Formats: sequence, structure tokens, C-alpha cells
Amino acid sequence: MKNNVKVARIKADLTQQQLADEVGITRQTVSLIEKGKYNPSLKLCLQICYAVHGKLDDLFWVEKEEFE
Repeated sequence: MKNNVKVARIKADLTQQQLADEVGITRQTVSLIEKGKYNPSLKLCLQICYAVHGKLDDLFWVEKEEFE
């Protein structure tokens, strides 16, 4: 699933490992999320948003046309 996690992480000046440590997941999971190959739970999405000081809509929103 498309998302903007990588862009937000870089803007927050965090490495994948730093983000992973902050939200309690592995660096590999962060990588998969950024590539759209892992769909995180809502709880994890919110934790990522808090860690990068972003909004859920900005990081994870997908228009209906893109989802179909």
C-alpha cells in the first residue's frame, strides 16, 4: 500500500532504525512499510505519526481510485 512514511521519516531526521526503536518494531518492518509491502495496524500507524510528527491522513491516506 502506498504511503509517505519514508518522506516523513527523512523530514524528521530519523533513520529506519531510530524510527523502529521509537515505535517498537524492527528496522526491516519499517523498510517493508515504506515499500508498501506491509500494512501496519492502526495503532502502529498512529505511533509512526507521533514519532515523525505527522498526521495520519498525510502519511497513510489513499484515494479510493488508487486503492481499487
